[in-house]
Amino acid sequence: MGLDINTKKAKKNAWRISKKRGFGASRVRVPGGYCDAKVLGMVQEISQKYGNGYVHLTTRQGFEIEGIHLEDMEEVNKLLQPVIEKVGINQNAEDKDKGYSASGTRNISACIGNNVCPFANYDTATLARRIDKEIFPNDLHFKVACTGCSNDCAKARMHDFGIIGMTMPQYDPNRCVSCNACVKGCQSLSVGALRMDNYKIVRDEEKCIGCGVCITKCPTRAWTRSQKKYYKLTIMGRTGKKNPRLGKDFLIWADEENIVKIIKNTYNFVEDNISPNAPARKEHIGYIIDRVGFEKFKEYALKDVELLPETIMNKTVYWDGIHFDNQH
Repeated sequence: MGLDINTKKAKKNAWRISKKRGFGASRVRVPGGYCDAKVLGMVQEISQKYGNGYVHLTTRQGFEIEGIHLEDMEEVNKLLQPVIEKVGINQNAEDKDKGYSASGTRNISACIGNNVCPFANYDTATLARRIDKEIFPNDLHFKVACTGCSNDCAKARMHDFGIIGMTMPQYDPNRCVSCNACVKGCQSLSVGALRMDNYKIVRDEEKCIGCGVCITKCPTRAWTRSQKKYYKLTIMGRTGKKNPRLGKDFLIWADEENIVKIIKNTYNFVEDNISPNAPARKEHIGYIIDRVGFEKFKEYALKDVELLPETIMNKTVYWDGIHFDNQH
């Protein structure tokens, strides 16, 4: 018996089409990878009732509920509604009980952040959920990752936009006992931006990457994190078959508001410049920039953006990496 399944609709509805005819996997997005444990029970229920009892934990911090017959897609989408609401995903009102409204923009992934990690400089899950609210639902192919510090546990540099937490270290010489722990920590675990000068610590402001190692190493709290949150924005990292590369620094010591504006502005850039031949409106942003130029991207990205006085912007960005299209 033949199946009358609209696979194009299923893919837009965030379903993966299996190599086994008539079966697929429901993909469940979890912004920031952080959710109420009750969601796990909901996923288990769907898996055991409609799937094969197995769930794949994806690299983008979601669930793929495997082995679901595509004829059961509508019933499964209804069961997904409380999951969508529990994790706070934006959804078109008319799509309630119909699953996900779009699947082009990928789940906003994040490291565990400063709720748990002593090295993280900000709450990554909260920012991931904020970005999710700003840009979803959307069919354009974007990848965004939030990571709490320069350790980059979220692999932010492999995304179109990587948001790396920074802190402006605050030094109180009256609490410093000249133990040199921060200097040694910065030398061994970071970039060597500190030195001892006349029994006090001097920070090389141009060299400092705002990682916060000095803060975690100081036993007397002579170093503390700045109350103001700062971020590094890296752009146009990607994997894939053709020309993989790491994202490069665009903004350093940037603020959250302007980063969100730049990401939203880039949707307009892609809308206006995406290749008319791009299948399913899927084209890496980096490929578009390679084609139309970085200056044109900046025209869109920086609209209504007023950078902080301390923000450093790299006015020209060059990417390196493997170039398969240049090999003969």
